[in-house]
Amino acid sequence: MAKRVREKTANRQANKDTRPKATAMYVRMGSSKAKRILDTIRGKKYLEAVAIVENSTSSNADAVLKVLNSAAANAEHNLGMNKDNLFVAECYANQGPSFKRAIFRAKGGVDTIIKRTCHITIILDVVK
Repeated sequence: MAKRVREKTANRQANKDTRPKATAMYVRMGSSKAKRILDTIRGKKYLEAVAIVENSTSSNADAVLKVLNSAAANAEHNLGMNKDNLFVAECYANQGPSFKRAIFRAKGGVDTIIKRTCHITIILDVVK
């Protein structure tokens, strides 16, 4: 059986990250395409990051904008922070499960199509 469960739980709660964050899971795009957008907004202020994503020509920017706005709403509603004082502390896109589909070809051949997904996470913090 587990030992010192209450102590471990108290230790986890004391070291818990209290920064506001939002995660979108199973987004239908490759993680490399999401990373391109996330690399441009990393370290920027919230309002500047929103402007960059809104003016991005990438069709995948909509999903990143949703996660960014969700993280800011979490900061404002749950933690009482002001959106003007926030910046993008961390943002990353991890690979999710892939859908495998087949397209049938001539002479009994088959080509596989891999439809990728990703999990987008954005963590905000207060400007010091």
